[in-house]
Amino acid sequence: MSRILSRRASAAVALSTIAALSLAACAGTPGENASAEDSAAATATSLADIGTFEELEELAKAEGQLNVIALPRDWANYGEIIDLFKSRYPEITVNEQSPDVSSAEEITAAETNKGLDTAPDVFDLGLTVALQSTEHFAPYQVENWDDIPDALKEPTGLFVGDYGGYMSVGYDSAKFDAPAELADLLDDQFRGSVAVNGDPTQAGAAFAAVGLAAVQSGGTLDDFQPGIDFFSELNAAGNMLKLDVTSATVASGETPVVFDWDYLNATHKESVPTWETVVFDGVGYAGYYNQAINVDAPNPAAARLWQEFLFSDEVQNLWLAGGARPVRMEAMIEAGTIDAELAAALPEAPAETVVPTEAQSTGAGELLGANWAAAVQ
Repeated sequence: MSRILSRRASAAVALSTIAALSLAACAGTPGENASAEDSAAATATSLADIGTFEELEELAKAEGQLNVIALPRDWANYGEIIDLFKSRYPEITVNEQSPDVSSAEEITAAETNKGLDTAPDVFDLGLTVALQSTEHFAPYQVENWDDIPDALKEPTGLFVGDYGGYMSVGYDSAKFDAPAELADLLDDQFRGSVAVNGDPTQAGAAFAAVGLAAVQSGGTLDDFQPGIDFFSELNAAGNMLKLDVTSATVASGETPVVFDWDYLNATHKESVPTWETVVFDGVGYAGYYNQAINVDAPNPAAARLWQEFLFSDEVQNLWLAGGARPVRMEAMIEAGTIDAELAAALPEAPAETVVPTEAQSTGAGELLGANWAAAVQ
């Protein structure tokens, strides 16, 4: 489940109100009749630049490939989503590359493989990495662009929020008492047991964990230092577990307490029946992950078709089936296209949810880069 340094920061909104390294070798080669440079899709900023949706489909089928990266199958229902795309477009081979790398490593892969058929066509990123990497993205606005809240999309479509949730703590209730508040994790019962899903200087889930700790410790999104201080204290108490989180480490008991998104923590109950997830009372921290197209995508039509697919009603409901909140949720509720049963099953939102702005995310990233390593060494 984790992307080793497990992804992402957040272009978040209050969900209660918006209800939104090199690569592994890539099998196959692009379709013989397709050329990224010559494709009508290579510079398309919307479907209107291509023509019809059917024409986009034909261009993508001619390319015959789609390179995705950092998409664990047990992350927010990505497995079902990828399989649906494969079944709908059997002419397009989906190359699932390096599923467990971080957002930052996605960009490294694009740089390393630039000009090669193995370069990723699309990205799924946290806001901090997205903000630092816009030169790698091609602007594109999907057909459902107007349904996406302005706070969750770069105005030209360089990157766009797609699905999100709340930062939470998951734990094996057979081994630990339920932590009622953040400070409970400093208790001796949690010695050597509390893992953060990644490195917060590279991975969004870990970045958000520090953000949650900050606002739960009297800090604000303008200053993550109280969050860094909490993890420094957790480390000094001997409770911080420096181990990359995956579904396997949770199932084996190696990482019995995990800071992660609520929709990811919830999936562990399948392998650990005693696994529980808690979103602390008080101030909650929400976040979305962002879709983007590689400006040097070897399969530019398939990349744009993938974006249209992800923001369709059907796939937005598949995010919901994975326990995540789709970015078009509010518009779909109004249109009557949301899966009402799945929407009703979502956990109750925190009474107060904080939303980092782009400036706050950038500032927090700089602070973490300067202070994190020394705080938890």
